[in-house]
Parts: sequence; C-alpha cells; structure tokens
Amino acid sequence: MGVLIYGAGSHYDFDDRVLAHLRAAIGNKLRRRESFFVEWTKGAVDGGGRVSLWITSDVPLQFRFAQPEPSVNQAWVRALLDSSYTPGGMMLTPEPGTTTAPETA
Repeated sequence: MGVLIYGAGSHYDFDDRVLAHLRAAIGNKLRRRESFFVEWTKGAVDGGGRVSLWITSDVPLQFRFAQPEPSVNQAWVRALLDSSYTPGGMMLTPEPGTTTAPETA
C-alpha cells in the first residue's frame, strides 16, 4: 500500500498501482497549472462514502510507494485525465480491461 499525502498531513492509502496512475494524471494536470477535484469511493471496510479533494499547486502533495513503481497503463492515465474535465472532476475508476474497483482506504 502506498500513501497520498495532501496538505498538512491528510493521508490516503492506495494500492501502489493505483497510486502510480494517480501520480501520472495529477502530475500532468499540475504541470499545466490546472486545479481540479479528484474523487474516489471508500470501501465498506473503511466506512464507505466518498472522498473528494480539490487539487491545486498551492497545497503540498506527496506520493509514497511501498514497492518499486509499477508500469503505467497510458489508457488508464488518459481516462483519468478525460474525467478531470467533467463537472465532477477526476474520478478514480477501474483500470481499463478490468472490472475490479481500485483498492483505496
């Protein structure tokens, strides 16, 4: 499990593969100086519900991986980027070609 740390200590656990794709998509947006929402659904074991963060370059952001970074599926990064231009913002969806929801905490 990797960790996304946002702001003054807010942290969110993600599978390293999911986190690698979020890092690629979020990095792409921030390089363009674009602020946006990123949203995901929490598993029932973590209390359920949704998390929605306003991502901006004004807030410190860290990605901490437990394992070496996995290869990146460019189709998934594109899907995340495409969703970031919708009113709901970047939605964490399953990797293309899978039906399993991303593992988050």
